[in-house]
Amino acid sequence: MKLLFSEAAPDYEHYIFPYAVWAFPEAGETPADLFNAGFLPSTRELDRFYLARHIRVRLKDFAPSSENRRILRKCAHLEMRLVPRGEFHLTPARREFCTRYADARFGHGIMSEERLESLFTAPVATHIMIFHEGGKEAGYVVLYVEPPRIGFYYYSFYDLTLFDRNLGLYIMTFAVKYFAEQNLQLLYLGTCYSERALYKTQFRGCEFFNGVQWSNDIRELKFLVSRQGQKLSHHLLEDREYLESFGRTEPAKLAETHGFQVGL
Repeated sequence: MKLLFSEAAPDYEHYIFPYAVWAFPEAGETPADLFNAGFLPSTRELDRFYLARHIRVRLKDFAPSSENRRILRKCAHLEMRLVPRGEFHLTPARREFCTRYADARFGHGIMSEERLESLFTAPVATHIMIFHEGGKEAGYVVLYVEPPRIGFYYYSFYDLTLFDRNLGLYIMTFAVKYFAEQNLQLLYLGTCYSERALYKTQFRGCEFFNGVQWSNDIRELKFLVSRQGQKLSHHLLEDREYLESFGRTEPAKLAETHGFQVGL
């Protein structure tokens, strides 16, 4: 992969000059290679990726917990069909369903017709999970699947009248269990930068990218989340509390074993 560094807002007082790290796939690489290096798609065409703190489940280590099973029982009557993108047609009724969900969750008009169309038709969408309640469609999940290596839980839409049954959490839990049974290696669940996103960590086999490596220490993730919104005067790898609490070595030693290598 090739990297670009896109400058972000500086904090000159503390000599913190951030850059967003973008990755561009090269010949012979697939999106799975970039996901595994800590990147997520920045475009729906999968031609640019960004480095981020995100969550994945190592599916060979997954086994449903008692809480997972409780969630799965709440909507056990639902049926699921997994279809290739080309077999899913965004009919007027489906457009209205997704727009109604997006307006309620993100704000009216945030999800334009063009954006909605691209979610279901761009290369990042290889498959759609369709959930049925009787003869009525109750939810969709837009997925990127590259078997046997990875799946990416990209976007979901569901019937908000079933919110009291934890339908959104059910759909994600079902997807984790389903792909584990299909012997997929990894399922990526998106970013985690707030307490609201910590629900993604409830699956055995969960790990997150911490900027250096994949970590299964959820205490570490909660420590990082707790720093959000704070006025920080130094980088994470200059934070003695972080380094000592989670057994991190000095940054120079980390670079020897985990750092990206750039050839000029």
